[in-house]
Amino acid sequence: MTEYLTIDGGQIAYEVAGNGPLVVLSHGIGDRRQAYRLLAPKLVAAGFRVASADLRGHGESSMNWTSHDGSAAISRTDIAGDLLALIRHLGGPAVIIGHSISGGAATIAAAQSPELVSGIIELNPFTKTQQFDMGAIFTVARYRKGMTRLLGAMVFKSLGLWMSYLNVAYPIKPADYDQYMAELAQLLGEPGRFAEFLKTGKSTPADAEAQLPNLTVPALIVMGTADPDFPDPKAEGDAIVALMPEGLGRVELSEGSGHYPHADAPDRVAELALAFLREHARA
Repeated sequence: MTEYLTIDGGQIAYEVAGNGPLVVLSHGIGDRRQAYRLLAPKLVAAGFRVASADLRGHGESSMNWTSHDGSAAISRTDIAGDLLALIRHLGGPAVIIGHSISGGAATIAAAQSPELVSGIIELNPFTKTQQFDMGAIFTVARYRKGMTRLLGAMVFKSLGLWMSYLNVAYPIKPADYDQYMAELAQLLGEPGRFAEFLKTGKSTPADAEAQLPNLTVPALIVMGTADPDFPDPKAEGDAIVALMPEGLGRVELSEGSGHYPHADAPDRVAELALAFLREHARA
């Protein structure tokens, strides 16, 4: 059942299932909380209270937000503030599982309020400032296919290119892939929704990278080895952990997964996440 949390600027849509220590799931750009539809039930069954939230401007959350800096953007700092508000509302602390842009948001939330965040799991995160790798465009086919479509979707404001990017970003297709993508395309085609999604492209991971040295809670970085967003996914994960205080973070891989391992390899991600949660989640 969808619930709503009203905070400054709008409403965040979320749903909660299960009982036990709190886990908050936050999806990536141009998606919705149902991105965790295959992972969340496994966490609930293992004894956790799982809250899945729609990013501001996405899913059933409200539109027309103003960023913390007054701009028409959706930044990792904005998302972090929304997640912390939800954790306070639900009665934390929580472990945050954040995908892509929400990986960076998880870093910021944990650095700002470690009393509310007992650990973070980042799935193929954009937590470190990116540099376009022109060489990899010619040498790494999946990176070329992903980046040309992703950048094209942003530059040309094209829903078709975004859906084409997703087809590349899911080298392993879940059984309900076609239905899920049809529903997502319909949602993003609603008035104003694609424009809200494009606001995420007006921010960079610099705010998240700046907080990596300030982390005090444990972090798990999970990278799909076939992610088209990075020339070398493992190297990206290692670089993120290297910016954390020593001993806090580690990298695990989901072999063959693309940018969405929680959907294309939910058993593998659940295995990794549950081991982390059993050690670090607190009631």
